[in-house]
Amino acid sequence: MLSSRWLLLAAVVGALVVGWLVSMAGLVVPALLVATPLLGFFLVLVFSNPRAGFVAYIVYCFLIMTMVRHIPGIPFGLGMEALLLLTWISAAFHQSGEFSWGRLQNSLCLLALAWFGINVLELLNPAGASPVGWFYEMRGTTLFLLLTAPLTFLVFYRARDLRLFLCLIILFSVLGTLYGIKQDVFGVDFMEQQWLNQGAYTTHIIWGKLRIFSFFSEAAQFGASQAHVGVICLILALGPFVWWKRLLFAAAALLLFYGMLISGTRGAMFVLLAGVFTYLILSKQTKILLLGSVIALGALGVLKYTTIGNGNANIVRLRTSINPQDASFQLRLKNQATLRQYLASRPFGGGVGTIGMWGVKYNNDKFLASIAPDSYYVKVWAEYGIVGFLIWIGMMFYIQGRCCGIVWNTRDARLRQKLLALTAGSVGILVSSYGNEVINQMPSSMIVYISWAFIFLGPDLDTPVAPSAHA
Repeated sequence: MLSSRWLLLAAVVGALVVGWLVSMAGLVVPALLVATPLLGFFLVLVFSNPRAGFVAYIVYCFLIMTMVRHIPGIPFGLGMEALLLLTWISAAFHQSGEFSWGRLQNSLCLLALAWFGINVLELLNPAGASPVGWFYEMRGTTLFLLLTAPLTFLVFYRARDLRLFLCLIILFSVLGTLYGIKQDVFGVDFMEQQWLNQGAYTTHIIWGKLRIFSFFSEAAQFGASQAHVGVICLILALGPFVWWKRLLFAAAALLLFYGMLISGTRGAMFVLLAGVFTYLILSKQTKILLLGSVIALGALGVLKYTTIGNGNANIVRLRTSINPQDASFQLRLKNQATLRQYLASRPFGGGVGTIGMWGVKYNNDKFLASIAPDSYYVKVWAEYGIVGFLIWIGMMFYIQGRCCGIVWNTRDARLRQKLLALTAGSVGILVSSYGNEVINQMPSSMIVYISWAFIFLGPDLDTPVAPSAHA
């Protein structure tokens, strides 16, 4: 009885202490009390199997922006690095010997390390950019590539991991479409409306129509990501798989392309065009290439030279993407002309984090902070100068060219179709990044970096087998 009384007393005292803490600190304390055992369970899980941390990272990259939007004041962004570093530590101390560090000896990991080194050297840029702005900008520019791609080679390298990766990105992309449809039909929730009221409405309400952003960072990223994974699903639907899987892939592709449309993101169309064109080239089928080219040109002709679909605001906005007289396009050309003059005497650019969101926040005394980059290509050019831009674009050409070569030589028909889908999707994102910042935003960057790693792993996964009825 005595122990029970002491236990009851401890419980009462604990409840009083928690109540007092809540009155002083708000709901943070009970949230921490609930989260602590869950965090403990997750840590045990990750250190038992590092793949769990990597899967959590993939899911987190899809959900991070809706958490930021609905629970303000918490630096959820740093959670991505935390998950990656935790997985790295778990792999480093894992005793099974399953994770071979020799797999990191490849050109993709070497390029990721080299680009990170260039970013570190940019701290010495005489333009004198803020180190804080550099830190936040370089995360999306290089740090996630350095942490994600090699970690894929280390812990997420099996054929079953590739299947899981495809399932996860398709599942959460489809959920994103469904949530976007909910926004389109029933409207946004309170916190999303607050986000719009704080300034996002200027880019998300066009001609009185809401550009759908779902649980992504904003409409441009939502549309590009929908097109990206939609292209992957479309190519998988054309692959040597059982009929019901092909049907599911086709249904997912149609749904995701609808998500792309309601986002009102013009640049997303270039993800689709570049991705499909890459598929047609690598499919090794001349008839399909010619037929696909005719269909693509026909679709562009309809957008360019007709008014079909002008009753739909989303199609009208899509049509402006191929109008060279569009006011937005003309403004971009003007900004680029201004940058060209400014960068003529700065071959190494104005410094990382001096243009765009982080430029405005941490380098608002710099000239570049007053110019909207719009394009990721322009952003790289502005921050790294013509020297850095040529290095970066050379890296991109090498990686994509190597991916195409690997796909071309892959013998396993099912594996080839999967790698082809990932290659086409990554090419689409790279091309569309000319019009928007896409490849440096989540979840697109995560999908692209892991896609590159899986494609580079292709020769190790390849076996010359014929398609199976159970594929």
